[in-house]
Amino acid sequence: MPAVRVDGIEVAYDRVGQGPPLVLAHGATTDARLFRPQTEDLADEFTVVAWDEPGAGRSSDVPLSFTLADYARCLAAVIEDVDLGPAHVLGLSWGGTVVLELYRHHPALVRTLLLVDTYAGWKGSLPAAEVRSRVEGAERMLAVPAEAFAPTMPGLFAGRPPADAVRLLSVMSADTRPRSMRTELTVMAEADQRDLLPKIGVPTLLLWGELDARSPVEPVAHQFLEAVPRATLVVLPGVGHLSNVEAPEPFNRTVREFCRAHS
Repeated sequence: MPAVRVDGIEVAYDRVGQGPPLVLAHGATTDARLFRPQTEDLADEFTVVAWDEPGAGRSSDVPLSFTLADYARCLAAVIEDVDLGPAHVLGLSWGGTVVLELYRHHPALVRTLLLVDTYAGWKGSLPAAEVRSRVEGAERMLAVPAEAFAPTMPGLFAGRPPADAVRLLSVMSADTRPRSMRTELTVMAEADQRDLLPKIGVPTLLLWGELDARSPVEPVAHQFLEAVPRATLVVLPGVGHLSNVEAPEPFNRTVREFCRAHS
């Protein structure tokens, strides 16, 4: 298992395949295992790197003072550790917010951006009432005793999720650490990256599930499309928030074609 240490925090990641680097950043309450459908399929053409963000999976816990820039700094360290030059960097949901912050602080490490069912921070993409509702729901979830803690994120799939996906999400959910999740959700709720979007100078793929209820195509994806100068929007029909799990074949094909075109 490759890993890199950043200010005492160990950040683990998976690395498979050969070719241009494709770095994958997962969403909340998950870890690198979320991207198994991608690491298994895309490694024939790319060096696929899927991290466990700080506070998730095999990586170290994070302090309550951890910031969005700290997450981005750790992701930058992973890309530097891979040592294959600027990477195609994909972020799903909360992972997309981290990837955007990576671009803000470390643009030389980014060849292209792939923003999947994501946000420019909750504050930057959602109405204030929706942000309050999500924060309140998260607080209720985090308030339960440790033995009863079971993180849930409604609206992840458009239809009945695949059975293997349910099993995998259950395992990852059981491994979620309440303290790290609190830090992550606090950062997400306060983040507003709208100022960054017009400054993005690399080719950017916006990949969305048509029926994403967590980060709806309208208005969120279209806000990205209007603001990011070199953005292209691809909408996967009949698919929800976890589009990489619900529709891996069209998802992987779209990612492959975009990265191939810009490698």
